Amino acid sequence: MATREEALKALAGIKDAGSGKSLLELGWISQLRLQQERAVFQLSLPGFAQTQRDRIATEAREKLEQLEGISEVQIELATAPETPAIGAAGHGQLQPKQAIPGVAQVIAVSSGKGGVGKSTVAVNLACALARQGLRVGLLDADIYGPNAPTMLGVRDQTPGVQGEGENQRLTPIASCGLVMVSMGLLIKAEQAVVWRGPMLNGIIRQFLYQVDWGTLDFLVVDLPPGTGDAQLSLAQAVPIAGVVVVTTPQQVALQDARRGLEMFRQMGITILGIVENMSWFIPPDQPERKYPIFGSGGGSNLAAAAQVPLLAQIPLELPVQQGGDQGRPITIANPESAAAMAFIDLATQVQQLCVPKQQ
Repeated sequence: MATREEALKALAGIKDAGSGKSLLELGWISQLRLQQERAVFQLSLPGFAQTQRDRIATEAREKLEQLEGISEVQIELATAPETPAIGAAGHGQLQPKQAIPGVAQVIAVSSGKGGVGKSTVAVNLACALARQGLRVGLLDADIYGPNAPTMLGVRDQTPGVQGEGENQRLTPIASCGLVMVSMGLLIKAEQAVVWRGPMLNGIIRQFLYQVDWGTLDFLVVDLPPGTGDAQLSLAQAVPIAGVVVVTTPQQVALQDARRGLEMFRQMGITILGIVENMSWFIPPDQPERKYPIFGSGGGSNLAAAAQVPLLAQIPLELPVQQGGDQGRPITIANPESAAAMAFIDLATQVQQLCVPKQQ
């Protein structure tokens, strides 16, 4: 049968998605003991790491059950350890959040599931803020499915790179009145990104702190769907002024949006409000008509239940899709359209909500 030392070595490979540190080093896994064919250990996660629990439990079982003589893994959930004060010595301490030099506000755009138009909202929100005379950056943090370069018409461009390692600096691409970086600018169009949490954390931190953003009023971060490593990495790394949660009226989208909203609340991040995308379809030949093809009232119900504002209801119009595919967001290509006017109003509300925090 495997020894305790072999079991500890196996568990040492399980890491926190945010810091990249081993859970053993952080003290989140402890009291490992082997009882006949069963391995038992205690899992103590702080509040901000609770969303990693299922992933950690799965990895731990897989690693331990590969060892000789272990056929069962029992995980005891314990009270989360107290968070040491910033600057205190010892393992498991949280690093202080680090502001981005020159960036006044970081706004995250999130969704519980894919396919709700989150990137469309993030890109058009950034463009609408820029149209109001603000200095705006866009960080495409959807590492596995980066769409912002296509939507901004810069898919064939590459950021300038200077230096190596921790001293490497990226020059963001300018387009549509803003500057942006994306994994999509660094890989081939057909290339898949197959990375685990620590590597994802590394590239997000590079996009935050090793890009020459200059002086920005707002950095809009387009997060991937769900409640995973990218969200944790961003929340643990940088002060966030607030999160815009994107959903569609369908019940399945609302359920996932609630989970995403609750995740940010658990991490103490302000929810600016809800954006309901694809609220109704407007036919191009009948602009006065509205067809709620995905249902109605979902965004307002979610906002009321969460006690946050319903910031916008974005109609579904053909120019929205066409502009995204052609690299001309509707906020710029057709600013008089119903969708563009909704995005411009959204930008105004976001700016107003963040005014008290501006430096």
